Amino acid sequence: MEIALYQPEIAGNVGTILRTAACLGAPAHIVEPCGFPFSDAALKRAGMDYAERANVQRHADWSMFEQWRRDEGARLVLMTTRGATMLTDFAFTPRDVLLLGSESAGVPEAVHSAAEARVVIPMRPGFRSLNVAVAAGIALAEALRQTKGFEA
Repeated sequence: MEIALYQPEIAGNVGTILRTAACLGAPAHIVEPCGFPFSDAALKRAGMDYAERANVQRHADWSMFEQWRRDEGARLVLMTTRGATMLTDFAFTPRDVLLLGSESAGVPEAVHSAAEARVVIPMRPGFRSLNVAVAAGIALAEALRQTKGFEA
């Protein structure tokens, strides 16, 4: 199970997601460009004190990420408010990559279309969306629970 962030804009969210990924043993991917200078120093300022323990791969752009994903044979699962399947109804596999979009814009239509699955986290009516770091934690935990991917 891996997690990917599409052009993230807020260092604090990235730091939180990378910390979650490190704690849960999930590799993470950053699809650039980011909305902030991506560096170890920026992540430390954002509270990411596990930077050296996170397994992070950076991709210069969407096409480089897609090439990596295809080479790995991984299924792309987009977490989106426009999802067709509820998180609780979706069947994850260990080879999935959970993709979350940027804080302000999500992902463009071409990226949305490239996903093999579009999954939504159920929320009460009248609420627009969750914080991306919270959504990442919820989705990653459910995916790892289903696939028995939590480390002992």
